[in-house]
Amino acid sequence: MNKQKIHGEDLVKLTISALEDVKAQDIQVIDVREKHSLTDYMIIATGTSNRQINAMLEKVREAVKKQGAQPLGEEGKGDSDWVLLDLNDVIVHMMTAAARQFYDLERLWAGAEQSRAVDAKHHSPENVSAYFDDKIKDRE
Repeated sequence: MNKQKIHGEDLVKLTISALEDVKAQDIQVIDVREKHSLTDYMIIATGTSNRQINAMLEKVREAVKKQGAQPLGEEGKGDSDWVLLDLNDVIVHMMTAAARQFYDLERLWAGAEQSRAVDAKHHSPENVSAYFDDKIKDRE
């Protein structure tokens, strides 16, 4: 029996559930349908270590494959502070807290509809790294 592929909001829910199973922190969903044509949603989650980030990647990959979704690609596996999993309708960013603060994807996608998983800790967008503060000042 063939399983029907999972898409959109169902894929988001499945991904969040898989991330929560491995204790990912501060899970945020950004709806980019009106801003980007490559994907519908971005999910950003924080891991406490590179090891946990790899566990997050494995758990999400396993969960979506069981539901018939085939990941299109992965970037940053191994000892990276930022791992990306492309699920077509959903792109999942799994990062250490330092990488998340440095790259500040939430600020980059400001204006897109954002929501946080219910039990996620708050990731403060006010904590923008000095790098981005300098970049903003350079533009002024």
